[in-house]
Amino acid sequence: MTQVLTVGVGADLVERFTEASGGDLVTLGVEALDAEGGLLARIAEAGGPHVVVLGPAVPLERAFVLAGHVDVAAPGTSVAVVAPADPDLWVAAMRAGVRDVLAADASTSDAAAVLGRAADLARARWEAGQAAGGARPEHRVVVVTSPKGGVGKTTVATNLAVGLARSGAGSTVIVDLDVQFGDVASALALAPEYSLPDTVHGAASNDPLVLKTFLTRHPSGLYVVAGSESPAAGDAVTAEQVGRLVETLSHEFRYVVIDTAPGLSDHTLMALEKATDLVLMSSMDVPGVRGLRKELDVLQELNLVPPGRHLVLNMADSAGALSMADVETTVGVPLDVVLPRTTAVPLSTNTGAPLLESGSRDAVARGLQTLLGRLLPDAGPRRSGLLGRLRAGSR
Repeated sequence: MTQVLTVGVGADLVERFTEASGGDLVTLGVEALDAEGGLLARIAEAGGPHVVVLGPAVPLERAFVLAGHVDVAAPGTSVAVVAPADPDLWVAAMRAGVRDVLAADASTSDAAAVLGRAADLARARWEAGQAAGGARPEHRVVVVTSPKGGVGKTTVATNLAVGLARSGAGSTVIVDLDVQFGDVASALALAPEYSLPDTVHGAASNDPLVLKTFLTRHPSGLYVVAGSESPAAGDAVTAEQVGRLVETLSHEFRYVVIDTAPGLSDHTLMALEKATDLVLMSSMDVPGVRGLRKELDVLQELNLVPPGRHLVLNMADSAGALSMADVETTVGVPLDVVLPRTTAVPLSTNTGAPLLESGSRDAVARGLQTLLGRLLPDAGPRRSGLLGRLRAGSR
């Protein structure tokens, strides 16, 4: 296996990689990208190198697109780009699938560090495949929904998705299925180039490789299907298209988290048909709790409550008119996770920094960790009701 493939890289940096790799590299000009098969063919010809270095001769926009393709089609190969040090550039590069950004005057030790990280990543991915023993890991589709708006559904969905992505349990994508007013991208401080309608039309609708090029990458490693740019564009997305999208994503990602619009739209019902887990939410007020009971009844009548059911009460406040006993009596079943009202959540929402990404020790973050644990493998027996909530709060 060749260690390094360089494309459009200057002679000085090629020399550094030659020293770092012991001469085990292939050097190509940028014209190789336009030859038959493009970069993926060159990677195959080189025997699957640990790292591909795209030099200044490759425009950054093209380099980012190529990195996304390599990340999907050749996961054992990392892509590094040669560009000036810039925090914004680094974030954009990571979202695109680039693993390292190097300066043109990088030293031999810098080149060796890139090689080391690429080799470690390739080894980890290979070992993960071996550990699976050829068996496909359990793939889960998690639908987050609520009977009414304003209950923090997007906050919970984005935190769950980031938490899953950071857990190392498997690749994760979140879909913003609030087709008219979705704000998942805002909650994650992203400015997506593509949105939900782009993923359900054209080649992306039937080619997983093309589909992944329309996803936005979050620094946590999470992939994002962003909400529609306008209500009109969102209304053009049909429930059948949503079904095909979720089906495709569920084969490509270990976890698919779906943030829905309030209520039970056709899009939400279609997503629930594919779901392995339902996170059903309410706030701690009379209309919200009664709505939760009604929605749960309707979903049970439609046989759309999946095996993994998680009831979440958000913005709980002991000073309110309702007690926890009132809520559980009305709903008719124990609650699984209770998230208190705190000042940390508005700050997190306004800055686009999910609590499970920032390492917050807030009570809401602890509750979200409890919910996350119910979705991770080997999480142990689930505890519902008061005992489970007391254990979560004591961590």
